[in-house]
Amino acid sequence: MGLEIERKFKVKELPKNIDSFPYRLIEQGYLNVSPAIRVRRDNDEYYMTYKSAGVSIAKTEYNMELDKDSYYKLLNKIDGNIIRKKRVLIPLNDDAYEKEYLESHEKLKNLIDEGLMKIELDIFEGVYEGIIIAEVEFDSLEDADNYKMADWFSTDVSDDYRYSNARMSMAQNLDDYDL
Repeated sequence: MGLEIERKFKVKELPKNIDSFPYRLIEQGYLNVSPAIRVRRDNDEYYMTYKSAGVSIAKTEYNMELDKDSYYKLLNKIDGNIIRKKRVLIPLNDDAYEKEYLESHEKLKNLIDEGLMKIELDIFEGVYEGIIIAEVEFDSLEDADNYKMADWFSTDVSDDYRYSNARMSMAQNLDDYDL
């Protein structure tokens, strides 16, 4: 099992050059929301994920590969709505960290320099059309705490359970979301 450390942000505007970045098409449904047990299609890859309960930005996560048939069988058993989104992979903002912080955190600096840290911009479709959330994953809580959000983000919603995809899958309408 791995540890996922992730912060989520509402977005005030899309980057102007958004069409120049690679993206993935994601479809997922939840068999359980707390702890989260989901099945996901990510382009042409299929898997089931266990993610621990809670609202912390750090959660235990485990992925298990599925074949296409198993995915669709399990998708028929989900509770709530299917979540569909376009995930755009955008380079981390240039001002994400103070220079001094990067100088003392070589691993993080290397990840950024090699373009391995990304902003994952989720543009929701279908039932959730209008919701746009940016996510950034980190190797440590310290890196997450020291991250400065991009200027096109608006609000940190990392601790707002409404923006958990598991909780979103159970939403009956979008009235709870400031679009």
